[in-house]
Amino acid sequence: MFAQRMRQKESEFYFVSYPAEDLLRKVRFVTRFYGERGQVIGGDAPTDPKGKASEPDEVERYVQAIEKNSKSFQRDLNRRKIRQIKDFYRNESRQPVIPGAVLLFTPEKLEFQPLKGMERAGNLLEPRSEFLIIDGQHRLAGLHFYLQEKDADRRIEVPVVIFDGKTSDFATEMFVVINSTHTRINRSHLIDLYERIEWGTDPEKKYAASLVRACYEEDDSPLQYHINMLGGRSHQEMWINQAQIFGEILRLVGRKDAQHRFKDGRGWSKDRGYGLIRDVLKALRTTFGAAWGDNKNFMVTRDVTIEAMLRLCGDVAAHIDAAVMPGADLVKVLEARCKPIAEMTHEFRREGFYERFPARGQMERIDIIRKRMARQAKFE
Repeated sequence: MFAQRMRQKESEFYFVSYPAEDLLRKVRFVTRFYGERGQVIGGDAPTDPKGKASEPDEVERYVQAIEKNSKSFQRDLNRRKIRQIKDFYRNESRQPVIPGAVLLFTPEKLEFQPLKGMERAGNLLEPRSEFLIIDGQHRLAGLHFYLQEKDADRRIEVPVVIFDGKTSDFATEMFVVINSTHTRINRSHLIDLYERIEWGTDPEKKYAASLVRACYEEDDSPLQYHINMLGGRSHQEMWINQAQIFGEILRLVGRKDAQHRFKDGRGWSKDRGYGLIRDVLKALRTTFGAAWGDNKNFMVTRDVTIEAMLRLCGDVAAHIDAAVMPGADLVKVLEARCKPIAEMTHEFRREGFYERFPARGQMERIDIIRKRMARQAKFE
């Protein structure tokens, strides 16, 4: 296919005018579906006038088919938005259907053959696999339905920008940056991508994301269902956002003096890492007693304190004998060491909390709380 090669900073990408029908055969629609638990996130399923779910139409069946066979790269497809775009394509005849470029990504390095005497224009070979859509998924889904109609203009060409041979971080970061402007995407989506994207990502980020997921899902986690996760249990009392806990856990696994608690002979160990976090939180839950949980009079299980507890995990890892493995033995040791922190419980009363822990901002306050608890438990 004819393409123009473009350069910005140190990156190269391609601009292509892609025939619509050819493009739709070559792109991969992916959405957020958690197959292991069966939750579909977002979407506007059709309803009848009484508000009850009605028989799915062609858009609903199409989106359901995507959701049941994908592994999570894009955000959830919005049924209503697809229907509106389809109607626009059908009714609008005076202006371009898709004037703005659709952004595509392939991890393959594509072969570009410049035309004779030209460096920037030439023939670009398609990837063996399908393109992933960084931006434009709803426009292409609407185009799919428009082209099913008898009087559709099948000569439509779609302006496309193609990025090739980049790392997964490039694709996920670009997706979040683009969609955070007009669709206000939650940063938590990026964290899910670190954990789930199929061709790999930064090992520490992927590992940290898996620990966040364990803290949310595992039955023995003191934070089970209390992390505000995308697709989580909205009826639970939420104590901390997914993005906040991810940031602290990523910081934690990056501590050089604590990494022996997160690795074994095969590398990053989910059991060891989650076990440490779980056992520290269990010990602190015992320490704070009735102040722990949905007690509105205390700030113990609010985001600022939980983040401080996660930072304290690094101090624990650096000071507790590495021979004491996660489980009952470690919990027993930690409960004994954390017992003096109980004397601080009154300082976590909601009234006057921010005056007792004065700081210029949230990050500084988190570290002040962490240092006070570490000093009290002699983890300095």
